[in-house]
Amino acid sequence: MKKRNPDFAFVDARMSSTYSLRRQEIVEDEPPVSEVKVRWPALFTERQISMEFTRLVSMDLSMSFYGGLDSHLLKLLQLYRSKRFEGMTEMTAILESLDKDASNQRKRAAVLQALPWYMRENPAKFMKICEPTNCEEDVIKRMTIGILAIVEDVKEPLPVIYSDVALVIEEQVVLCNLGDVPNAFMNLMGLLYVLNMNYPKELKYTFEVIQRLFMGIGVDSCTARVHTLKNKLLS
Repeated sequence: MKKRNPDFAFVDARMSSTYSLRRQEIVEDEPPVSEVKVRWPALFTERQISMEFTRLVSMDLSMSFYGGLDSHLLKLLQLYRSKRFEGMTEMTAILESLDKDASNQRKRAAVLQALPWYMRENPAKFMKICEPTNCEEDVIKRMTIGILAIVEDVKEPLPVIYSDVALVIEEQVVLCNLGDVPNAFMNLMGLLYVLNMNYPKELKYTFEVIQRLFMGIGVDSCTARVHTLKNKLLS
């Protein structure tokens, strides 16, 4: 039987025992994320994001996110390809990149990166891509909430290999080494719940789709635009 890492066990127990205090601080005091990170550094790890999310909503973060996403992958790609996007070069570029290598993980990335365009929103302030030689500080300026992907070729919408994928909140990298874009989206969803933060205003419909249609949280309370997509996915 595989023994549990004693360091993980200690941190897990401490985070569980201090949950009520932490929620009170975050919800009532609304401290800057930088202060939360200093006060609760373990909270900014993939493991604790997942565990805190489960404490909050009694759901498994990975299973709910990927389960819902995968159940709609093929239908969403079909909808993307059938919709006529006037001047939507970004959508076309994503789908053409997917055609080069349609692995399941790249389908996930394509669906998530193209979703804002399909929902008639612009992810320019949310999704930043830069080369390793670029100055990270300049790229994340004015990023309130977003994903930063560092790649060798910024012209490739769906890179095969990432130098790094990170989460940015309040112009700070709060979590890095996430591997790929789908994992970044999943951890960001969890972290926004953990930090009691609102979704980015410019992508409110995109995140509503992820929450309600993919993860099944509040699925009966969709806005009209998301409800329309829900009907298409079920047809």
